[in-house]
Amino acid sequence: MSSRTFTLDEAQSLLPVLESLLRGAIQCKKGIEEFEDEQQALQQRIFVNGGTFVDVAPFARRKAGRVKAEQRAKDALAEIDSIGVQVKDLDIGLLDFPCEIEGRVVLLCWKLGEHAITHWHGTDEGFSARKPIDERIARSKRTN
Repeated sequence: MSSRTFTLDEAQSLLPVLESLLRGAIQCKKGIEEFEDEQQALQQRIFVNGGTFVDVAPFARRKAGRVKAEQRAKDALAEIDSIGVQVKDLDIGLLDFPCEIEGRVVLLCWKLGEHAITHWHGTDEGFSARKPIDERIARSKRTN
């Protein structure tokens, strides 16, 4: 994990790129979950029927697509991590940006669908403890 910190302006400027990466990872995750649901349904059908004919070519193509989707999701998440941003919940698109305020690191918190970063919380707190951005965070400057 990166030790990079962001000012509010820096974090805000990254949102378009991060949103694109996050949406891509979420889309890949949904595709993976759909494939796994199809695979479970097929296994259930085989079990219930005591065996069944399976056309393996389409299944193999879907499986290859799942492998590619998994790699694309991993790549997107690795890119977000390399920027120094923390993915907290891929299902809802929750990101945290470490930010140093008055010698203390806090997390600027952004959720997919929000137009701007408007909340923060402590490093030992989570989404439910979000607080509105206050003046000292809004005016924070790079310290290093």
